[in-house]
Amino acid sequence: MPRLDEEPWRLRLVVAAAFVEVWLAREGHAAPIGINLLTKIRIPTLPTLYGAMLAGAAWVLMGAGIPKFVPTEMTRLAQHQDASLPLDVAGATRAWAAPFRPSVLFPSLKNALTVPRFLAIVSSHSLATMLTRKGDEVVHGFVVEGPSAGGHNAPPRGSPQHNSRGEPCYGRRDEVDHGAMRALGRPFWLAGGYGRRDGLQRAQSVGARGIQVGSLFAFCMESGIATPHRRAILSAIKEGRLDVFTDPLASPTGYPFKILRGPGVPEQPANRIRRCDLGYLRECYERPDGQIGYRCPGEPEDAWVRKGGRPEDCLGRRCLCNGLIANIGHPQPRAESDESPLLTAGDDIHQIAEVLNGRDDYSAADVVEYLSRETPVPGMAQ
Repeated sequence: MPRLDEEPWRLRLVVAAAFVEVWLAREGHAAPIGINLLTKIRIPTLPTLYGAMLAGAAWVLMGAGIPKFVPTEMTRLAQHQDASLPLDVAGATRAWAAPFRPSVLFPSLKNALTVPRFLAIVSSHSLATMLTRKGDEVVHGFVVEGPSAGGHNAPPRGSPQHNSRGEPCYGRRDEVDHGAMRALGRPFWLAGGYGRRDGLQRAQSVGARGIQVGSLFAFCMESGIATPHRRAILSAIKEGRLDVFTDPLASPTGYPFKILRGPGVPEQPANRIRRCDLGYLRECYERPDGQIGYRCPGEPEDAWVRKGGRPEDCLGRRCLCNGLIANIGHPQPRAESDESPLLTAGDDIHQIAEVLNGRDDYSAADVVEYLSRETPVPGMAQ
């Protein structure tokens, strides 16, 4: 599992993995390729960025936190200089950082790399304003993500309230001021609720450059989601029996997380034996001996409590790491049964029925055609 004191060969492996992912994505066309990283996952971020930059990634998108230090560190990585990111450590008595030293790991690499353009994924215009005004980092634009987007959502502002299903309620305080976004003078894209035929037109009418769409592409035939899971989702959509539930407790991060439910749709069982053996979403804490420890509210409760965690923080937690890996057909094998997937999507997933138009399957090209049918997409060929 990721650790602050990684061995050199493991760091090189992370770099190689990111390099391969971007290199393969660039094959066969001349369009720019970007990568999307979670700010929450801090330790492997710099080696991942370095590998992606070596492969020619043109864009980096980051959300699930405040990625204010990343652009400056990418500039250092482009020169193969040592870089580091501040590390959030619970109970810390001193400052901690996650360092990366490419000059030690890859001493033969000398030629300067191109610094990718950087987009911050935000849920509010106030955060976009802060990232624009309060730092020496270059943020080239923003993806403004609303609470109907899939995966993690930002929690509602103000005191928590829930609907009759137990989902968090969002109100006017959670709405983004598009005028404030325009005033920043940076391009922005809207996400969450725009994966429908009029989405691009609505976004452009308020000054957005375009839209970010995930759910419609997530279940197309080119998707990395395992075919049996993808077929189950498409069948539930065609039957009109797919449910998107915003679970306020499932994610170890504490952010609301959308979970797909429906007949035939696989899901992590409630009686799953709790384990933490991938550890991407673990949090760091300072142990009594002053060293770094790692814990996750999704691990066995006695282990979490032994490391200083509160028992109530384990309530309702799911293992996102194992669930999301199982989604793409690589479940961890267990004696009792393989790990089950934990499928997620935004509220726009029901629009797939329109994309299918009576068919059993669809392609990424079908999604692009569907989204751009009503409105020309400026620069789509670029």
